[in-house]
Amino acid sequence: MEGEGAATERQRRATASQVDQWAVQDHVFKIYGAFASIPRSAQSVILELQRDKHVEYLTRGLQQLGPSFVVLDAKCVLLPSSCVALFIDDCFVWCSSTWTASILKVWLYVRSRPWLCYWILHSIALLGESVDDELEDNAIDFLSRCQMPHLATTYAAVNSLVTLGGNKALSSINRDNLYKFLRRMKDSSGAFRMHDAGEIDVRACYTAISVASILNILDDELAKGVGNYILSCQTYEGGIAGEPGSEAHGGYTFCGLAAMILINQANRLDLASLIDWVAFRQGVECGFQGRTNKLVDGCYSFWQGGVFALLQRLPAFGGEGFGTSDVEVEWVSDSTSEGDDEDRDSSDDNEALHPEQDQEGHQSSSHSPESSTAVHIQHSRHNQLEPLFHTMALQQYIVLCSQEQEGGFRDKPGKARDYYHTCYCLSGLSVCQYSRSKNENSPPLPTSVLGPYSNLLEPIHPLYNVVSRQYHDAQDFFSKY
Repeated sequence: MEGEGAATERQRRATASQVDQWAVQDHVFKIYGAFASIPRSAQSVILELQRDKHVEYLTRGLQQLGPSFVVLDAKCVLLPSSCVALFIDDCFVWCSSTWTASILKVWLYVRSRPWLCYWILHSIALLGESVDDELEDNAIDFLSRCQMPHLATTYAAVNSLVTLGGNKALSSINRDNLYKFLRRMKDSSGAFRMHDAGEIDVRACYTAISVASILNILDDELAKGVGNYILSCQTYEGGIAGEPGSEAHGGYTFCGLAAMILINQANRLDLASLIDWVAFRQGVECGFQGRTNKLVDGCYSFWQGGVFALLQRLPAFGGEGFGTSDVEVEWVSDSTSEGDDEDRDSSDDNEALHPEQDQEGHQSSSHSPESSTAVHIQHSRHNQLEPLFHTMALQQYIVLCSQEQEGGFRDKPGKARDYYHTCYCLSGLSVCQYSRSKNENSPPLPTSVLGPYSNLLEPIHPLYNVVSRQYHDAQDFFSKY
């Protein structure tokens, strides 16, 4: 009775964030508990990636963008409120009239389309599929006519065209005009603005440097001062914020680290504290949160997991580096021999799939991903790293908690599927599967893939988040100019 009273008192004094966290944990642990209770033969079916459903969902979304992707919905409904907030690129834009709100609504609708193209096309490519010729031609036609001067949509459009690949898609990019735009967005601080008179942040720095790098137009003028700005955004926690003085955030941490690697200045960051911060963002649900004391979210499977994919390739952590000029990826070798990995006991995987819980229903810390991910010491025998996070646990969260059986992926149980989370859940899943691979041309061992081996996705280039094969094709194409 005293125990029940103490629990009731704790619940009464709980903050709203704690209540939300407990609700998510309960939902996730019920899914894991139900999975653990079914026969092993049935578990493999539950762990299967619903490829056909995902491709159907994604292709349908691409078709719904309209003929040639450029026809706007003329039925733009005026919003009734006299003061309307539209969520645009993580910033609230306030407008004082329904007329202005409707114009912004159309503008947001247009601006979101390059992102929808990227999320969908990249997800299809990760699944090893491609779109038909008509959809490809429509996408190229639309993207080549996207002249909106905004770094975020520029990044999405360029990555979409790189993903489509081929001479028609790649030659549609006007690199001269794009370079002039990047120079115009360059601020005197060394950082970049998202658009004319727009915000300056780490995301703008990454999208500018990423686009310039993949198009082979990155030079000293574009890189000048970027490292100083990003360095000023690393917080006392170790993660990287969007701007100086803000809170460390998973998306900005990825953007900051990737940009620093692209300009060959990653060694200027406090990498040890960055690893600590990212490692402890993998919580008891087995997925990642984006910030300290926030809820788990499937999209951070890439934003946080991708950070580890970058770190493991840095020479300081046993990797062979990214090169100095063309940022060619050299993948870190496996820290164990293939024979050792083949014979590896499956207890690590079982810990992820059958987490122990304490008397209050919370996962035991001895089997928490935190206790596995916080180790970042070099392997004594090969002087290289094991994966810096619990890759099987993250795969478990993605497949069991984020995957919709009818296609698509979601933030967390109880949320609806969408193309954004589908893209970054699949990207994170790929990062997990190849975390022990010697190189992108050697498929990972079955022990690195949760569920049937048919779940294996295409490998990505972690600096740009495009499929590796498409990246190399683009690199060959643009190296000629």
